[in-house]
Amino acid sequence: MIIAKFVAIVVIAYLLGSIPFGLVIGKIAGGVDVRKHGSGKTGATNVMRATGTKFGILTIVLDVGKAAGAVLLAKAIVGSSILAIGGIFLNWQLAQVMAGSAAVAGHVWPIFAKFKGGRGVTTYFGTLLAIFPPAGIFGAEILAVSALRSRHMSMGSILGALAAWCLMVPLTIAYGFPPIYLAYGLVAVALLVYQHRGNMKRLQQGTERRLW
Repeated sequence: MIIAKFVAIVVIAYLLGSIPFGLVIGKIAGGVDVRKHGSGKTGATNVMRATGTKFGILTIVLDVGKAAGAVLLAKAIVGSSILAIGGIFLNWQLAQVMAGSAAVAGHVWPIFAKFKGGRGVTTYFGTLLAIFPPAGIFGAEILAVSALRSRHMSMGSILGALAAWCLMVPLTIAYGFPPIYLAYGLVAVALLVYQHRGNMKRLQQGTERRLW
């Protein structure tokens, strides 16, 4: 029974993550396909460039919400159920991580938008706010400050994700949070860095697009 719950959690989280809010908002707000503008992504930064700041902010809120919702739903579905398989415990903490991973994957490779989505930044922070709130809040603050000061969202995104993970390390040691959260954060940071590989090259060359 619990295995069926985990399968359902992954499917639901992926479908939630696949909702292309940026694409929908772009078409409703400005009649544009954001995938044909700027970076070609459906994330909030590209929506902001194509349709304006307020619609970019709305995209952030909705993308964070869908990811956090997937994680919270996973915990509600599994509840207190636990199943041990070969030393691996299927519990609500693992369900949260699997849901978070599926939601981020859905955002990056959305089935509802021909598998062409965003870079996964806002969805990752949405999952982190639900899984590990202190790290999520801290990382989001670093992201905002770095992006506003440098006017490079790519730089802010990478620094914010790294800062969140760096805070997770001492908190995991000091308060005994499940190490699987730390592993999830590390994998997510690696994915975000990979997704921003082109941006990092442009930052080095001084040709990276700026906000506003």
